[in-house]
Amino acid sequence: MRTSRPFIESTVDALEQVRLTSPLVHCITNSVVVNFTANALLAVGAAPAMVDIIGEAGPFATIASGLLINLGTPTPEQRGAMIEAQAGAAAGDTPWVLDPVAIGSLPVRTPLAYRLRDLHPTVVRGNASEIIALSGMGEGGRGVDALDSVEAALPAARSLAETTSGVVAVSGAVDLLTDGTRVVRLSNGDPLLTRITGGGCALGAVMAAFLAAHDDRLAATVAAVTVYTVAAELAAEKSAGPGSFGVAFLDALSSVDADDIAARASIS
Repeated sequence: MRTSRPFIESTVDALEQVRLTSPLVHCITNSVVVNFTANALLAVGAAPAMVDIIGEAGPFATIASGLLINLGTPTPEQRGAMIEAQAGAAAGDTPWVLDPVAIGSLPVRTPLAYRLRDLHPTVVRGNASEIIALSGMGEGGRGVDALDSVEAALPAARSLAETTSGVVAVSGAVDLLTDGTRVVRLSNGDPLLTRITGGGCALGAVMAAFLAAHDDRLAATVAAVTVYTVAAELAAEKSAGPGSFGVAFLDALSSVDADDIAARASIS
């Protein structure tokens, strides 16, 4: 189902704002995806900053345009920096994204994710099993792999959005986004996104960039996912496999435009 004109317009407007203003995105993310995340932000028009040192993370979050906290490889230093950065984001009214990577049965990141959840992230992004675990309705998946369907996560996503007073984005073949009241499904993308390192984690950083470009948090998140997944489709058409896709995807993030969004966006 094609999206309505208002969603197309808000997505195009947000993309233009990101490219005009180059929002500074503060990333505390996992060591596996740092380079790809920085390159994805640069490609879409934002400015990355990987500040994950205690004593720097808090002050930096107050001046950043957006903050990503990703729990992929939560070292002791990063864990302290995450709490400090969240406090800085609150002080500076900086929107922030929580990506509760692989939570559930793992004993360090799971309680940290719950603590951060209770500090009201602007957006929570994860796969279905991560969202269910963060809501307290399940035990999580197999590491970064979801064992639950996106639709099965809808009750958990609604509950989590109400708890955080924010937006919850459940990633899958069809992405599901909700602010607790409105529910949006996005059907763009390509399976090759799951075959490259950082395909999901970098999306959280792009969401943080788009949150700086639109006052409606759900519309901003829809815009980020739409731009990201439409770029994936464009890249897949030029790729022979995961290796060439990774390069083509960065190119597509840089070149995706209003015509691509109008022609391809599939939102219901």
